[in-house]
Amino acid sequence: MASRPNMMTPICLVENINERLSVNQKALEILDQISQPVVVVAIVGLYRTGKSYLMNRLAGQNYGFPLGSTVQSETKGIWMWCVPHPYKPDCTLVLLDTEGLGNVEKGDPKNDSWIFALAVLLCSSFVYNSMNTINHQALEQLHYVTELTKLIKAKSSLIPDGIENSTEFVSFFPDFIWAVRDFTLELELNGHPITEDEYLENALKLIPGRNPKAQISNLPRECIRNFFPKRKCFVFDRPINDKELLANIEKIAEYQLDPKFQEQTKNFCSYILTQARAKTLRERITITGKRLRTLVVTYVDAINSGAVPCLENAVTTLAQLENSAAVKKAADHYSEQMAQRVSFPTDTLQELLDLHAACEREAIAIFMENSFKDENQEFLKHLMEIIKDKQDKFLLQNEDASVKYCQDKLEQLSKSLMEAISAGMFSVPGGHKLYMETKGKIEQDYWQVPKKGVKANEVLQRFLQSQAAIENSILQADKALTDGEKAMAAEWAKKEAAEKEQEVMKQKLQEQQQQMEAQKKSFEENILQLKEKMEKERENIIKEQTMMLEHKLKVQEDLLKEGFKKKAEEMNAEISNLKNKIDNAKKDASHWIEKAIDVFTLLCFPGNPIMKGFGLLLRIMK
Repeated sequence: MASRPNMMTPICLVENINERLSVNQKALEILDQISQPVVVVAIVGLYRTGKSYLMNRLAGQNYGFPLGSTVQSETKGIWMWCVPHPYKPDCTLVLLDTEGLGNVEKGDPKNDSWIFALAVLLCSSFVYNSMNTINHQALEQLHYVTELTKLIKAKSSLIPDGIENSTEFVSFFPDFIWAVRDFTLELELNGHPITEDEYLENALKLIPGRNPKAQISNLPRECIRNFFPKRKCFVFDRPINDKELLANIEKIAEYQLDPKFQEQTKNFCSYILTQARAKTLRERITITGKRLRTLVVTYVDAINSGAVPCLENAVTTLAQLENSAAVKKAADHYSEQMAQRVSFPTDTLQELLDLHAACEREAIAIFMENSFKDENQEFLKHLMEIIKDKQDKFLLQNEDASVKYCQDKLEQLSKSLMEAISAGMFSVPGGHKLYMETKGKIEQDYWQVPKKGVKANEVLQRFLQSQAAIENSILQADKALTDGEKAMAAEWAKKEAAEKEQEVMKQKLQEQQQQMEAQKKSFEENILQLKEKMEKERENIIKEQTMMLEHKLKVQEDLLKEGFKKKAEEMNAEISNLKNKIDNAKKDASHWIEKAIDVFTLLCFPGNPIMKGFGLLLRIMK
């Protein structure tokens, strides 16, 4: 399976036909081949503003996404180009070029809003492309950002007051990059030079006043400031003044472009390619091409059904698919490794138990690495059940191999004995002694045979039991023995048989004890993996909430600086709630460990009071 497909040309990912979205199956097949994390860069903006040119440059090409030279929009829906990342060999770069917003040929403006929302949901870096300046008109054209709270849900359930808490958006929204094309102004503020980023942040300052006009103007500003913690701005000069050449910009040589535009384009591409991060979801779940495929289908299906795309539902869907695949991958690894490492029959049960423990440990590590959001450890439970079933089969296979091997050897070793019995060689005076000597030699030779396996003693005992009637018959027919000697010999044979039976029972008890000890050891090793995973998940939650808190504090600080004291105070409840969540998560470490032990105890040893007690001991000693 290819991990880094190198597409020569883009392909339509989400088709927009008659204002209805559909997913292109060929594009999904390409994503399904990408097992690497993906850095997803999406660009949106008004149609005919040069979005596709920038995306082609990011791909290192002049051609690719159609540029077009008329007032008619070239790109329909969302187009995708997957290329090897030039600076991150462990990632694939996925470029998404979207249909131009504000196309007069469209009938339903809601269609633009869905394209905008999908781009936000799918990417890790979101480029908004506009013309000339960031002014009131440019921000008004970005009204799509104000509709995101209506078009996207973070959680499947509403918060207590019935309003979607857009604070959650911060945890999964992409980085925001504003690209201003054909920029003609000087980057100055109050007579002092400013950076592109300072230009953007100044443009996003709220307009004072409580009148409706100011509130409407402030809405997109507030949304960008609230939803996108990381923001960046690039301004571009006009690429070339010749209109005819501009209309065919993909065909002209680079040296013909304005040198300043070349430098600005180079800086833009360098920033994106070095700073754009891999796509992640809540709790830092890394998105691969295969996972991106699931997200695209889930979101488009939700839109077409009339529902609102919900991140929590998408994560649940993704987790179901990924965790099922993780169970299969782990179980297959266990089976393959056991088949490779075990040579039936094993000399001892412990040998097989040690191999099982090693393979089980590896399988669980694979599951832990490839699974996430395993609520109540249901998938882990399923994996443990599969491994237990497979282990039982390997144990049975080992026993069967031992039985067959031992029976074959005994059959070979006792062949001459059986022929002698048939020929009546022991039906003579002194025949019983001769028989016992012959049988003893068979036992002696049998114990010299290597690799008999776990059933060696039991198979021998069954063989001896099968000879008991013959032995007694030979004993009673032996005229060289007195009745007293015959009675003593019979008593001795009975005693020996009982002792050997006891040996078999003792061996079974020892094997049960070995299995119990192996379970304990496996329990200790596997629970360490579960504890490490749950601790990592807890740390990711703390990091995510800390990032959200820092962002909220920064927004509040900016509001106070700009004189919006009331708006700043309205954020206190959100900030306090986040602080409480972080404090609780930090204090809750012992609870997470206890939960890990309890869950694993129930999964591995349901109804086993001994192992439940062992789990309790681990909790006390943790």
